[in-house]
Amino acid sequence: MALIPLARLPGLQACRADAGGWVLRYGDEAIDWAELESRSNRRAHAFLDAGVKKGDLVTLAVRNSVGFYELMFALWKVGATPHVVSWRLPVHEMAGILEIARPAMLVATESEKMAAFGARPEGFGLDHQDVSPLPEVISRPWKAMSSGGSTGRPKIILAPLPAAFDDQIPYLLHLPRQGTILSTGPLYHNMPMLAGLRALFEGLRVVGVTRFDPEECLSLIQQHRVAWTYFVPTMMMRIMRLPPAVRAAYDVSSLQTVWHWGAAMPPALKMEWIEWLGAAKIWELYGGTEGIGTTTINGLDWLRRRGSVGRPVLDRLRILDEDGQDVPAGTVGEIFALPPGGRGTTYQYLGAETRAATEGYETLGDYGWLDEDGYLYIADRRTDMIVSGGANIFPAEIEGELMAHPGVEGAVVIGLPHPDLGAAAHALIQPATGWQDQLDGAQLAAFLTDRLARYKIPRSFELVSEPLRDEAGKVRRAALRDQRLLQQAM
Repeated sequence: MALIPLARLPGLQACRADAGGWVLRYGDEAIDWAELESRSNRRAHAFLDAGVKKGDLVTLAVRNSVGFYELMFALWKVGATPHVVSWRLPVHEMAGILEIARPAMLVATESEKMAAFGARPEGFGLDHQDVSPLPEVISRPWKAMSSGGSTGRPKIILAPLPAAFDDQIPYLLHLPRQGTILSTGPLYHNMPMLAGLRALFEGLRVVGVTRFDPEECLSLIQQHRVAWTYFVPTMMMRIMRLPPAVRAAYDVSSLQTVWHWGAAMPPALKMEWIEWLGAAKIWELYGGTEGIGTTTINGLDWLRRRGSVGRPVLDRLRILDEDGQDVPAGTVGEIFALPPGGRGTTYQYLGAETRAATEGYETLGDYGWLDEDGYLYIADRRTDMIVSGGANIFPAEIEGELMAHPGVEGAVVIGLPHPDLGAAAHALIQPATGWQDQLDGAQLAAFLTDRLARYKIPRSFELVSEPLRDEAGKVRRAALRDQRLLQQAM
């Protein structure tokens, strides 16, 4: 089949003989294909009337909702590129991203964004009277995402491919042939957005959540006989920490595939899910929004290679030392990748430059190693590594062990200056419910004694009340570190 413009998909799906019933649901709002087509047409005409044209970038700072998808299709219908950002960004951070993007328009959920930047409300265009189809046009690039929260330097990642769908290209996430998927994450992150859109492209039904609640997810799986879903490790931990009777009260036998991504997975937590649902249903994905270095692994393979994130799906990987030389299997180095189409075929940056190595290989800044069979293992991000007394400490390893403690809801390890060692590991701990008065640094250090080498055990611990990661499992490590340094300086 030839490429199908994304703008045409709602209308084509609405013409199918079996297209009745809802296709997209968030909370109490559910729409069918015909409604998705008419609503996105209304919004598209409103964009045109407001001066948005082919080739423009339009920034969407919109919450999880049916409206998010309507806006995406509407922008493709006018040939514009949707630029997706977190709707919760503070005004000063939004200003920095908009300075790079220079969008033709901003559509936002929060009123403060409307006041600060003249943003249009998330319901923009729904009251437009024209529902007629628009002339066929294809956006390029088809989407743009924002990144930079962990480093503090915003950048925009453009996906240079055209806004068109080829159903002959298999999708690596093993979506079901029919039925319903559950979208659990914030749509301003790349993988949650891609998963929901691809499911729609293939004619599946999508039920989503406005915010993650572990019991609500189990209820939705049961109610809608969900076949496919995804989580980040913190979500999976919260589900596992529900009382056993609560989990057992829901029928999740419809699940065929459960993915996790977005952050390092504690091995003990992964084993719990494998024992609960079966190894064949559990899948892991590693990769970046840039679309390079993507690997996947099934639970059955993981049991044979505990800790691996799998083998490359399409890319070629190399592990290089600081001199740009390949290292032997089992040796930690920086991960470099080359997509099948060559450098620059999967992404372009606004506001940042790529790092290249020999023969066009690029890196996203992660450290890891390959085993003899080409399976990848992640150590940590280069920017997060702590050099303490000459030893390299990878925070992700420590965080994974801390998360195995029943009293730890969240854990983030950062490096802080140390007069003798240069830097020392400092652990931020979000206690689980009921553990606020039971945890202390000595107890946590003792817990880690048999799990980590002594030099890896944090020198200090800090209990915090606020969540350390967002709904997609991401952490603003640089901001957490800067806050502690400021406190030390005062």
